[in-house]
Amino acid sequence: MSVPEVLVHRDGPLLAKAVAARLITALVDSVAVPGSASVVLTGGGIGTSVLASLAAEPARDAVDWRHLDIWWGDERFLPTGHPDRNETGARSALLDHVDIAPAQVHAMPGPDGPDGDDPEAAAARYATWLAAATRPEDHGRVPSFDVLLLGIGPEAHVASLFPGMPALYDERPVVAVRGAPKPPPTRLSLTMPSIRAAREVWILASGAEKADAVAMALSDAGPVQVPAAGARGRQRTLFLLDRDAAAKVPPEIGRQGPY
Repeated sequence: MSVPEVLVHRDGPLLAKAVAARLITALVDSVAVPGSASVVLTGGGIGTSVLASLAAEPARDAVDWRHLDIWWGDERFLPTGHPDRNETGARSALLDHVDIAPAQVHAMPGPDGPDGDDPEAAAARYATWLAAATRPEDHGRVPSFDVLLLGIGPEAHVASLFPGMPALYDERPVVAVRGAPKPPPTRLSLTMPSIRAAREVWILASGAEKADAVAMALSDAGPVQVPAAGARGRQRTLFLLDRDAAAKVPPEIGRQGPY
């Protein structure tokens, strides 16, 4: 796994704009070489702010959206269009404003999907979609995502992988999470092996309430106790933070900024 790099920006709004600009560059480069690319989106305040900032960037049209596949790292098991779904926020902030084919937007199924109120079956279905999208050069049962975005919770969860929960031991690509400690309790999530298949993992954090989690994620903690400590890309791992979220980054960790 790659060694994390820490980049710090002055505040949340500037962080969102900087990540959006970085993502545009990464996607342009990724599409240009093999002719297609894939990105895994995250929800939450900073994740949605990044997508809104990307939508507002004139340079967004440099991305060939017709050759980009959109995936999600996790989703609340709620019906399509529910305001608490990550998909709903992503569509409103970005996807409804770019030229992307519906078939390239791979939303995680909800209870109104083909498997009904069965999150385990929905997780298995999403895993089959991921498997179908793999190429010979990919590693394992999911695509080698070009960029995988993750938020981080105050207790250092990523996607819907919460400390100490069974999903952290699961080797399947996608799992149903029941009894999540924050509502709603039922979710779908990529597992740690799927996250680690990504070429680049970007962990986003804004606000003082994330400072302890960021510090733990950059420590030697194990991923069962601190899931974010196990979220690493094969080629690169970036912690993209604002000043408040970076306040407790250990001094021995190299960092760029604040700006």
